[in-house]
Amino acid sequence: METGTPYLDVAIIGGGAAGLATAIFTTRAAPGLRVGILDGAKKLGAKILVSGGGRCNVTNVCVTTGDYWGGSRNTMKKVLGALSVETSVAWFKELGVALHEEENGKLFPDSNSARTVLDALVREATGRGVRILTEHRVADIRTAAPASFEIETNAGIYSAMHVVLATGGLSLTKTGSDGSGYALARKLGHSLTPTTPGLAPLLLDGAFHTPLSGLTQDVELTLRVEGDSPERLRGSMLWTHHGISGPVAMNASRVWHRARLEKKPVTVTASFFPELDFEGLEKRLLDLATKHPKGQLVTALASLLPARQAQSILATLGIRGVTPMSQFSREDRRRLVNALLAWPMPVRDSRGYAYAEVTAGGVPLNEIDPTTMESRVCPGLFLVGEILDVDGRIGGFNFQWAWSGGFVAGRALAARGADAGI
Repeated sequence: METGTPYLDVAIIGGGAAGLATAIFTTRAAPGLRVGILDGAKKLGAKILVSGGGRCNVTNVCVTTGDYWGGSRNTMKKVLGALSVETSVAWFKELGVALHEEENGKLFPDSNSARTVLDALVREATGRGVRILTEHRVADIRTAAPASFEIETNAGIYSAMHVVLATGGLSLTKTGSDGSGYALARKLGHSLTPTTPGLAPLLLDGAFHTPLSGLTQDVELTLRVEGDSPERLRGSMLWTHHGISGPVAMNASRVWHRARLEKKPVTVTASFFPELDFEGLEKRLLDLATKHPKGQLVTALASLLPARQAQSILATLGIRGVTPMSQFSREDRRRLVNALLAWPMPVRDSRGYAYAEVTAGGVPLNEIDPTTMESRVCPGLFLVGEILDVDGRIGGFNFQWAWSGGFVAGRALAARGADAGI
């Protein structure tokens, strides 16, 4: 194509996980294609580097559509099924990144460094001829002709036969995510499911949580949204000065935010004994009373929970901790059991996009073809990663969505190149 404007067969807007994966899979299948990544940052991969506490939870040993929220389950299944976890693990091994399994099926690089993952992706992309154009912030994309685009950046204008939006969402704003991809998608004909933070720490009203800061425990959070079935989430929770964090709280943030977005009343309670029902927990307290009839209630409860939490719970309920177990009334015992299994968590907000690991909402899945990731409303435009209305729970699921979507798009783009004789 002869033009005074720099030309790319495939212009990928955004050089995060999904963008790099798309570039790699495209050039692997079609080495002759001119593929470029345009990214506004000075260096690629800021979000990869901070993920997983700087270790990058690459994927999970078991990935199903049940690990995600958002749009069409059928679309998710097709995309995720195109690149399995096993194939993803083998792909990373080819890139020189061996993975190991940790709790809850999380897969991390053996180096325990996210830098290893980013360097391998960038090395593979550049080694296959991908042009990485940093400090190229895209301001506008115009359709110049059927299946052809003009891309306006701060560093000049580019033309491309195909464009891939891999701009991410609004999460972890310090990494450069600003939601600009949504405006580009809408300009090109797409709609937008309203966005909220996802995987964000939660803020609590009151002061109950303050003395518990730093404590970690396994809990089950139950979110009751008016008109919906209760959502029950189990996992590790960290008490903080602000409220609660840890995997289960961050997973819950998505549900809480969507309820508020839809103006539905939502309540959150925590069971501090998720493995027990009422009868089971009451029996445990009765057994303690039998074994230690003269022991104080606070001491007995502290054998089941962290001591400062036991003290705070009893103080909040107005139950005297010095009460001997033999004198602990049936009424107060049952009131305590009910509280321990459904402790009110007065969520007032989350810490927002600045601390959210993912964005919920985005371009609806019914507006893309799941066999190609191509837009159904703008031919030649492809969308991958977080810009779509898909968000996974903590555990490597959002990265797997990025790898799988990049694979589907890359395979389709390579086929387009072959059709064009490139």
